[in-house]
This record gives sequence, C-alpha cells and structure tokens, in this order.
Amino acid sequence: MPAPMPASVIAALAARFDLHRLWEQPDADAFLRTVGPHIRGLAANTLAGRIDGSLFDRLPALEIVANFGVGYDNVDAADAAARGIVVTNTPGVLDEEVADLAVGLLLATVRQIPQADRHLREGRWPAGPFPLSPTLRGRRIGIVGLGAIGKAVARRLEGFDVPIAYHGRSRQPDVRYDYHENVVALAAACDVLIAVVPGGAATRHMIDADVLAALGPDGILINVARGSVVDETALIAALQAGTILGAGLDVFEHEPDVPAALLPLPNVVLLPHIGSASQRTREAMGQLVVDNLAAWFNDGRAITPVPESANIPARSTG
Repeated sequence: MPAPMPASVIAALAARFDLHRLWEQPDADAFLRTVGPHIRGLAANTLAGRIDGSLFDRLPALEIVANFGVGYDNVDAADAAARGIVVTNTPGVLDEEVADLAVGLLLATVRQIPQADRHLREGRWPAGPFPLSPTLRGRRIGIVGLGAIGKAVARRLEGFDVPIAYHGRSRQPDVRYDYHENVVALAAACDVLIAVVPGGAATRHMIDADVLAALGPDGILINVARGSVVDETALIAALQAGTILGAGLDVFEHEPDVPAALLPLPNVVLLPHIGSASQRTREAMGQLVVDNLAAWFNDGRAITPVPESANIPARSTG
C-alpha cells in the first residue's frame, strides 16, 4: 500500500495478507529494492500519486492493482495490461452518493445557499435581506457523460421537472434524453452543464473556452468528474467576465491546490472533492478493494476489472 487508506481497509488487508505500508518506510527506495520484487498486489488511491511504469519496473512480480475509486486515471491501466497486471476500480458502490452530491451542488450554486449562509452568519441580515437568487425553474440540463453516475443524476433531476440532454461517446438507444454530438452543441442547448465523465487524456480540457461561451451568460457549470476535464484558466476567465453565470466545483486540476483566483469569486461554490465522501460509501469502496484482492488471489479472477484489463487471463490457482 503506497499511501494511507481508510483504517477499515488497512485492517482487512492486514488480516489476509502480508501488508507493507510504503509510507511508513524510513527509506522507500531501499524498501522497494529489497521487498519490491516479492510484491504481488497493490492497493492504491490518488494519494499514492501516479501508478505507472516507474513503479511497475520495481515490482516485477506484481499481478494486480486494486484502485480505491471508480476513476482510475491515477493508474496507467494500459501499461499495466501490457505487463499482464490486472487493474480494478470500485464502480457501482459510489454512484448514488456522487449523484446526490451533484444535485446538492447544483442547488447550492443556483440558489446561492453558501452565500446566503454567510450573509446570515456575518450579521448582515438585520441590515437587509439576502439578494434574490437565480432559479432552477425553466433551466435545461446537459449531462456530459451518461454512464452510471450520469444516469443517477438524471433520475434525480427528472423529479425537478427540467428537460435533460446529454453528450457521450455515442448515442444510447435506450435513453430518451436528447443527444448532442459534441460538448459545444450540448452547452449551446442548455443552461446547466454537469460533468460526470472519467478523467484521463481523452477528456482533458473537454470543457474549454468554446464550451463555456456556448453555455452563455445564464449558464452554470457543475463538475463532479475530474478537475482535468475543465480548462481552469478558461473557467476563471469566464467567471470573471460574466461569460457564464456561475460554477459549482467538487474537483480541481491540481488537487488539493485550488487556483487562488477562484477563492474570492462570489459566483462559485467550491468543495474539497467530497463526491463519494460519506462514511458508508467509503467503507463500501474499501470493501470492494479488499474483495478484489481476495478474489484474485483466492479464485484467480478480479470482481471489477477495468476495461483495459479485459483480456488478461484468469490467474491459475492450482
């Protein structure tokens, strides 16, 4: 385990395996030289930094990387697959939690709930009421990435009686929402854009200045995907210039560092990447990390391998 994970994960793995906590080693390089050749499984999260060839080279016996999170852009899954290393993630168990947060962040951003809270706490209410906010009424919602989390967001928003459209790699024939071939077209057709796509090179800065311009001066951006999906420089410029109305952000490009220019803006709601951060959901994610490792070494098959690992054969348990 290169970096700390929840205590329940550490305890469960330590009960089943010889668990080496790399962050506790006084000399990580020396440890990897001596113990690295014997390591067969890796429990990873974003705190571990990039998991790629530079680490794989030092772990020649590695068979599986169990990643804590549905997103796994912190792991070079393609390189892992080329080496016969299975990568797993934690899909399903966090979909509903992230969707709840996305809708909450949208409402907080549109109705300016944190700003109203500050108005009261700072004693400004006796001097005058909080200004009237924008509304969700009459807004058209665009979802960028209609996977499991995107669909969960859409189901919730159906209850708000707002029209929903989406963009993804392809049209989904069983989905009744309007489909747009690209993100610019989706943004032009909507006044709220919710990003729920995976991170990685394919989606880096897919929401850029052109998309924000198409979203327009009444537009609101919500990002619960990855910070890399949004061109933060373009977003800051759009917020400062009034190109869009506001933004709600749970993720940032260089977490935990947040651009200083965002902090004083009155038209943003900023959260410290808490999309799946409830105790119940994080415990379920951690259990899936444990279950993937146990299944691989006991039964020869991982439970939730990522697509890049689809062609890696089962491990022989004979």
